[in-house]
Order: sequence, then C-alpha cells, then structure tokens
Amino acid sequence: MQVKLLRVLQEGTFLPVGATTPKKVNVRVIAATNKNLKEMIAKGEFREDLYYRINVINVQLPSLRERVEDIPILMDFFLEKRCAESGVPLKTFAKKTLEKMIDYPWPGNVRELENEIERLCVLAGDDKMITPDILNQRILDHGESQEAREHGHGLKGLNTNGSLKDALEELEIHMIRDGLKRCGFNKSRLAKELGISRAGLIMKVEKYGLDKRLLKKAAGEE
Repeated sequence: MQVKLLRVLQEGTFLPVGATTPKKVNVRVIAATNKNLKEMIAKGEFREDLYYRINVINVQLPSLRERVEDIPILMDFFLEKRCAESGVPLKTFAKKTLEKMIDYPWPGNVRELENEIERLCVLAGDDKMITPDILNQRILDHGESQEAREHGHGLKGLNTNGSLKDALEELEIHMIRDGLKRCGFNKSRLAKELGISRAGLIMKVEKYGLDKRLLKKAAGEE
C-alpha cells in the first residue's frame, strides 16, 4: 500500500481496479498519526522515501496533558453542547471536580474528556452542580495516588539538619527533579505547577544540573 501511495504522490498516477491503463490524478494529501514514524522507519515498518514525500509541512499537535490550560475551556464547551442536546439547563462544575479533571493526564486525549463530560451530565441527573463524587473511578484514583505521593513520600530522605538555606535548596532540587520526570520534561507544565515562570525554571534546571541528558546518564550509571 505504501508503494502505491508513493506512486500517486510522486508520479500523479494510479491504476484503478480492473483497469489496464493508469489514470492521472492531482491530489493534496493531509496525513495524521499518533505513531513515531522515525522509529517505524528504523524498524523497517515505514518507508523512508514515503515519509519524506509526505512530510512537507509538519504540524505538531500536543496531547491534552501537554496543554492543561485548554482542559477547562474544553470542559465548558462539551458541557454546553451536551446540555443543549439534552434540552436541560446548563450545569456547572464544582471547584473540586475541575481540579481533579485538570490533574488527570488524559491518556485517551480529547475524546476521553468529551466522553467523561457526557457521562457526568447523565449521572448528575437534575442536579445543577457536577460534584467530584460521580467522576470516573480512574480519575479519582489518580488524584488520590498523586496526593499520597506528594504528602506521604514527598519529604522522605530530605536532610532537615543544617542551615535553612541548604534545606530549602535541597527541597527545591527534589521538587524540580521529580517534577521533570513526572511531567515528561515538559517545562511549561512544570513551571505552571510550581507557580514560577518558565524562564525561572530553566535557570534553576541549569543551576542544579537537572538537564534531561544528565538525568538519563545518572540513571544509566545507577
């Protein structure tokens, strides 16, 4: 199939089923994938010549967990849409519901978010407020495990002796290092979580030697 598609793109011809002579065609192709095509090329699963033929203008669309600021906007949009379709008064989200939805990483991306909003509208019934107790269990479990990590294990192993300056610096290193790993080294997301600017976070990463390559190297040595 890749060979046939490449021929259409390269030569502008194709052979219809049952035909004996090729036909000319003039097309523009928009392709989308959630796969890592370069890794597939290395494994021999995707043709390199086809990759470079379709990769003319590349647009990277980040996943929902990489643009947390969009979650409340999408939640309101899907909620208004669902309420209008159902002919019910517009509902609202409780603050705790919003917080748990923002904290969840959304592996299923926007479709998972839309499905959850539709589910919440149904379970809320006649209630105007959507409370966190009717959230999907996987969302609740994620929030509880995250809180346990932050409050139950966050300070273990930290040195509380010596000067306050040294202790605060050690805490800062600990939070940034763990945060980088948790956020997949997405500095914009971590800066928002820590309540500092992205530039300030980058300066601290460089100051403490928490660069992604250095962390990987250290993990390999261990």
